[in-house]
Amino acid sequence: MTGSTSISYLKGVGPKKASTLIEVGIATIDDLFDYFPRRYLDRRAMKSIKNLVEGETVTVVGKILKTQIEGESPGRSRFKVWLADATGVLELTWFKGVRFFSRTVVQGEALAVHGKVSYFGHQAQMQHPDFDRLSLNAHDAGYGESSDFDLYNTGKIIPLYPTSEAMKLAGLTSRQMRNLVVLAFEAIQPGREENLSTSILSTYNLLTLSDAYREIHFPSSYEELARARYRMKFTELFYAQLLFALHHNEIRQIKSAARFTHSGVVTEKLYASLSYELTDAQKNAIREIYRDLKSGSPMNRLLQGDVGSGKTIVAMFAMALAADNGLQSAFMAPTEILAVQHYLGMKRFFQPFGLQVGILTGKQGKKERQAVLSALSSGEINIALGTHAMIEKGVSYAGLGLVIIDEQHRFGVLQRKALQEKAINPHVLLMTATPIPRTLTMGVFGDLDVSVIRQMPAGRIPVKTYIKHEKESGKVYDFLRSQVAEGRQGYIVYPLVEESEKMDMKAAVESYHHLSAEVFPDLRLGLIHGQMTPDQKEEVMGQFRRGELHLLVGTTVIEVGVDVANATVIIIEHAERFGLAQLHQLRGRVGRSEYRSTCILLYTKLTEDARERLAAIESTTDGFIISETDARIRGAGNILGKEQSGTLSGLRIADLNCDFDIMQSARAAAFKLVEQDGRLQDADHKMIRSYYERYYRERSSLADIG
Repeated sequence: MTGSTSISYLKGVGPKKASTLIEVGIATIDDLFDYFPRRYLDRRAMKSIKNLVEGETVTVVGKILKTQIEGESPGRSRFKVWLADATGVLELTWFKGVRFFSRTVVQGEALAVHGKVSYFGHQAQMQHPDFDRLSLNAHDAGYGESSDFDLYNTGKIIPLYPTSEAMKLAGLTSRQMRNLVVLAFEAIQPGREENLSTSILSTYNLLTLSDAYREIHFPSSYEELARARYRMKFTELFYAQLLFALHHNEIRQIKSAARFTHSGVVTEKLYASLSYELTDAQKNAIREIYRDLKSGSPMNRLLQGDVGSGKTIVAMFAMALAADNGLQSAFMAPTEILAVQHYLGMKRFFQPFGLQVGILTGKQGKKERQAVLSALSSGEINIALGTHAMIEKGVSYAGLGLVIIDEQHRFGVLQRKALQEKAINPHVLLMTATPIPRTLTMGVFGDLDVSVIRQMPAGRIPVKTYIKHEKESGKVYDFLRSQVAEGRQGYIVYPLVEESEKMDMKAAVESYHHLSAEVFPDLRLGLIHGQMTPDQKEEVMGQFRRGELHLLVGTTVIEVGVDVANATVIIIEHAERFGLAQLHQLRGRVGRSEYRSTCILLYTKLTEDARERLAAIESTTDGFIISETDARIRGAGNILGKEQSGTLSGLRIADLNCDFDIMQSARAAAFKLVEQDGRLQDADHKMIRSYYERYYRERSSLADIG
């Protein structure tokens, strides 16, 4: 038997169990070894019922004396359990999932329950505790000669494995998973082939792989368990970073990228035309980009900047340098509204310098599109802007040297790759106005150089944010009217989510008609939403930009890039339905001038999560702080989405929200290794090369697109 042996060869794993295990990613013995416990029954955290204290969160182990369903009417029933140890009785209550718990938790069984203690009189209680059923039977405990209950009382550390409903139905409970792990250990020793070099193990004081596997499944002490978990996390993060280090090194070896040798007339004129001073953060980002462009190796850089921090002008300086060196630039935006806005702005800047700026979008007529395509391929157009229309067949460039992708997370990996392939090894600048937590930046964009703009332009006044119940909407609308009376403009935004898109759209349109007729009959309102044609959307946005509309009512189509300095109020209806990042992006539509701006979050009913989100938005305007909060609430994968989280998908134990220090160490080790031995050919590195090629090489095919 080897690590690659099918899981079905283990005793007691029939076809049904094997099929269920495969569904959760356990097809081989090695997969089972990598199915780590979700937590452990910690002897130190256990307390006897007699010594429980109000408000503390603890683990209690006992036997079920009695169970009972109270209240028969739907939605009002509750399930109660009386759990006893040698010192007293603990009352457990579940208000939700009554039918499920009444079938799962049975009189006579042993439970380990974990939760917050409260008291009613002298009766200790827990509501909705987390729990694990413990084996009272030594035969099925799967852990030597003792049952779970015996083990717990002797102080052993019991691993508890994650189990889905399908696993439970197939008879694969946590204790039965432990039984399988025991059988697997008896058959072969995991970690027989080490996957880190002796120098890395020594430098970072890491357990050997075989010791780490044994300690993580059968801990001898809490200290050794912590070391085992550290080793496993380090290994995962090291190989994720090795992929980045190898790709980063490969990019640096390419010498065929266009070398930007000098700045000239266009750069000088652009700088002279600015009516404001660039911030130090902007200047630093421009210096970093210039250094890349002049290196001779392809730039592969991510520019992160909070809403309104001035990323676009930084990108324009890169375009100016490209023009000074006789090369074209292509700028791809996620929406036509944003593409048109950038086109108008850049045309206003660059045309007086003698540069031609063109735009490609899906709404263009055949004749207009053909003229742009011809000018691009002849080199007449110096700077091209557009949407995904820029990557379609038939679009060619005379000398494309710089590719800029705005709000890059809104494009699929293959869309970004298609634009990059319009030239040979172009310089690539990815931009995002969605600040990404530092651990996620390192874990997902680890092969990119990163420039960060955290400094806001001088004169900007932070947006003031208020949370209000919908009952106060009358006062909120009065405030909006007062701002319009002072010559300002405002937004009213309604939610739009996929699950209820048609209903949301209808609600937004109906609200627009209500606001126009009943609330603001004397003001000029515009409506914008995703079902409108590009021409219709641009017409409304043009009217709003020119000040012909007082208020713009719409869905989240205005979330990114809409820049109207005179707009100073944004009201977000049903704010509890928005995510943190989206709320921050929407708020960024105001506060883009010297006028004091206000964001008002109207809610109907708050869940605990929604309350936390709105409180976070109210407390700070720093998008980087907000992104860290978002990562903590939602988790890394949900923030980044499927397109961005490929490098995270293999993480079984590391957590990018908490393991920043381990990530830093693993990254340092990976980049140092590649710096010393770029092809991993040294004798001490061969096992790293072998492991990487077996498990990680397939992930690197799209790594060059961020």
